[in-house]
Order: sequence, then structure tokens, then C-alpha cells
Amino acid sequence: MRVALAVEYAGFGFCGFQSQPSGCGVQDALVRAIGEIAGQRVGVAAAGRTDAGVHAVSQIVHFDTDASRPESAWVRGVNAHLPALAAVLWAQPVTDDFHARFSATARHYTYLLHNRPQRPALSSGRIGWYHRPLDLETMRAGAAMLAGTHDFSAFRAAECQAKSPVKTLSHIAVSQSGPIVRFEFSANAFLQHMVRNIVGALVEVGAGRESVAWIADVLASRDRARSAPTFAAAGLYFAGADYDARFGLPATVRRVCLVAS
Repeated sequence: MRVALAVEYAGFGFCGFQSQPSGCGVQDALVRAIGEIAGQRVGVAAAGRTDAGVHAVSQIVHFDTDASRPESAWVRGVNAHLPALAAVLWAQPVTDDFHARFSATARHYTYLLHNRPQRPALSSGRIGWYHRPLDLETMRAGAAMLAGTHDFSAFRAAECQAKSPVKTLSHIAVSQSGPIVRFEFSANAFLQHMVRNIVGALVEVGAGRESVAWIADVLASRDRARSAPTFAAAGLYFAGADYDARFGLPATVRRVCLVAS
């Protein structure tokens, strides 16, 4: 039987999603917790691999098991064995052709940035921070240049293992509520550090250190060295993934909400 789960987690409690020899990944925690309920070791696949310090409000995973358990056991039972900074939101049996990664048709990320002179304390580890004023409209203009299908090599981590740097960024938006700047991204797939590198570039433009045209020049250059430094992981959230309706899944995308001032 194949089971799909939606999981939320605070990234600062883990060394990333992917399993590590030390057992500090979200994947490691899920394997251990699900194994306790299934009575057997299981393999866990995810819609996206998040880096250390990156959070998720709707990470979609699946696993295969011979164990027959009520859906509540895959939620409350697994949660009883997970660390406090991770929790299963829902569980549902799926057909064998469902795959959390390969069946996803789009993925969504949100980056939250606290824009004020003082570093945030109450939301520390859960939000990015920039101390100088940022111009929202300038960042929106820069973001518009990145929408569509492009070679995103200039926004790709050196250690990225993706086969192709060409991705389709179907949605990119920048908004602000009080001191909180929200960056939203949707794409068929993302390169490693792609969102954090784009946020870093948009902050450069919003702060007036680079022009809007610089974004287009960096993109066209395909040269990571010409772009901005990678922005902090703390503000990045995996918001979910899209799947064909035939799988009959509950909501697989959630809005990222964080109270800060």
C-alpha cells in the first residue's frame, strides 16, 4: 500500500530534508516515526528537498508499506514519534502510480523578510531580515523580468545537481504588509538555492544598490558570480506542490502565515 502525507516542519530543528549519516534530516525523523507505526522500515520520498534551516508548511511525501493501519494512525500515531518541530497534517492512501516528487506538476515557495532596522527576536529563525528600507515597486519590476522559462544558472548553487538549469517560473510576486515583505514563487521545479539567490538579487535592487536592468543582465549572463549573495535560509518556506486531481488528495498547498512586527 502506498500512503501520501502532508508534513510541516521548522527547518532550524533539522539539517535539511534529505537523510544524513547522523540522522538529523527530516527524512530520517519521518522514517523512524513511520517505522514505529508500520512495524517495518519504510522509504520516504518528498516533493522537494529543503536545505538546512528551510521550513515547510506542506511538504508532500509518500511511502510504501505492507502494514494496514487507519489513516488516523499515520497522523496521530506518527506525530507521537516525531520531534516537536515536525508534524503530519493529513494522510491518505494513493495509487501505486503516485509519486510525491515525480507526480508533482508545480512547486511553491514563499520567502518572508522582516524589513526594519532592528533584527527580529520573536520570529528569529523563522524569517529573513534586512535593515535598510526597500522599495517595493522596484523589486516588483525586477521580479517581472524573471517570470517565464529561462536558464537560471546565475541563481543556481555551485553544488546543484539538477540536470538542466532551465526552469519555468510561472509565478513570482512581491507584496508587503507592514514591515513584512512576502516573495512568492511557483515553478515546475527549482534549482538549489534558486529562491534564496533571487531574493538576494531583488533586495539589492530594492535597496538601490543595483538597477532593475541589472536583474535581466544577471539572468542573461548565466554567471552565478555576477549575482547577489545567497540570502538567509530562515525566511524560506516550501508551501506545497500541485498534483493531478485524479489522485484525490486533500489540499497540498498552504499559505505561509507568520505574525511579526
